[in-house]
Amino acid sequence: MTATVQTPAHAAVAPSTRAPSTRALLTCAIASAPLWGAVSLAQAATREGFDLTRHPLSTLSNGSLGWLQITNFMVAGALTIAGATGLRRALSDTPGGTWAPRLIRVNGLGMIAAGAFVMDPADGFPTGTPAGMPEALTWHSYGHMAAGTIAFTALIAACYVLGRHFSRAGNRGHAIASRVAGTALLIGNGWSMTGGKGGSLTLAVGALTAMLWISVVAARHRRAA
Repeated sequence: MTATVQTPAHAAVAPSTRAPSTRALLTCAIASAPLWGAVSLAQAATREGFDLTRHPLSTLSNGSLGWLQITNFMVAGALTIAGATGLRRALSDTPGGTWAPRLIRVNGLGMIAAGAFVMDPADGFPTGTPAGMPEALTWHSYGHMAAGTIAFTALIAACYVLGRHFSRAGNRGHAIASRVAGTALLIGNGWSMTGGKGGSLTLAVGALTAMLWISVVAARHRRAA
């Protein structure tokens, strides 16, 4: 007679097949913006010839140390995508709980693409580059601008959707903060695209404000997870 061994219903799943926890995924969202901001601003302060009032942080992808910013974009983008999955779980069945994570995921994909397509050297950076903008842009510079437009548009929209989410939940302070963050990026990106004075700095402030707000939202939900 052959004995049958039954596996208990409550038996633990092997670690290799266990899905990442919501808290772990939200930690990725929390880390993405501070990591990207710290690496970008550290380079902005130390790399020769870089001026944040004249050069977008994306131009740091050029030169002998350009790999740092390229990697920064890709790692932050991957963390954002993972974090979007955590936010999808945390915001499930709430107003904006479907679209906010989707838009944040698109933002992450845009960041990865922005790292893959390098912006052209311009206006004296890296050192030795002629002053002013290039007469003609390369295909990868156009690719970078398209990726940036997609990433920023998705991030702005995500902030406004989160504003609706918090408003419906009765959290007026967070609703206002979400809309302020989205508006900061909207204004910063718009001013930069007009070629206005200090546009690169305004864009950097707007982008970091919106990105950090997503990290704050993820941290809030991680505590409750």
